[in-house]
Amino acid sequence: MRRPIFLTIGLFASLALACPAPAQSAKQEKTAAPAPKREISGVWSYQGSGGAEGTAPEKDMPPMTPWAQAKFNAERPGYGSRAVPDGNDPILQCDPSGFPRILFFPLPFEFVQTPGRILQFFEREHEWRSIWTDGRSLPKDPDPTWYGYAIGHWEGDDTLVVESAGFNDKTWLGATGYPHSEEMRVTERYQRVDRDTIRYNITVVDPKAYTKPIVGPERTMKLRPGAHVEELPCVWSEENSFTNRIRKPAVGQPAR
Repeated sequence: MRRPIFLTIGLFASLALACPAPAQSAKQEKTAAPAPKREISGVWSYQGSGGAEGTAPEKDMPPMTPWAQAKFNAERPGYGSRAVPDGNDPILQCDPSGFPRILFFPLPFEFVQTPGRILQFFEREHEWRSIWTDGRSLPKDPDPTWYGYAIGHWEGDDTLVVESAGFNDKTWLGATGYPHSEEMRVTERYQRVDRDTIRYNITVVDPKAYTKPIVGPERTMKLRPGAHVEELPCVWSEENSFTNRIRKPAVGQPAR
């Protein structure tokens, strides 16, 4: 049976299996195989606490502008300090997760490196993103899309720096309902510290929505040798059917 896509938010058990045990700490780091130079291909998984995460923890989010605050107040998230049982998270109606939110789900993604372009292919939604590495600049007036327009370059032999713009404002920065505008720009750093490990950092600048940049905590991604990205699109007929089943009222209780 296909997994309902919005339930991947809570797949904490899968993360527990994916995360390295605490006892494996510094010694394993010292003996890890070196990373190939300027190479990031492979299937990777984010070592986080689940799809309820956002670009940054709620406590680290900067003050919002009045425009963003109004949008935020209108949202009904399923997680965080304002969680409600029957929210309006866009992904519950099969809208794309958008970027960078899609990175923080407990599902793998793959980098495919080609001359002039790196493809980032996500299991969730069966979605892909192009990162252009042929020296082009970000377009000055890009057409807004769900996943934006991305360019990348290498710093040294181990760090891929990615800059993105051209996002629409229909997605959240995480499951807690924080919005963004079409002015959002994202800078990411993928530092491959050894064969199996990427240190990931992200900064979001969106002057229409936030009074300061959003700086995410440093995160870790792990290589999954031999793994492959499975098909997991969001199919509205299946998601709607599943949602209706779990919301079916008990006998004598009114429907929501």
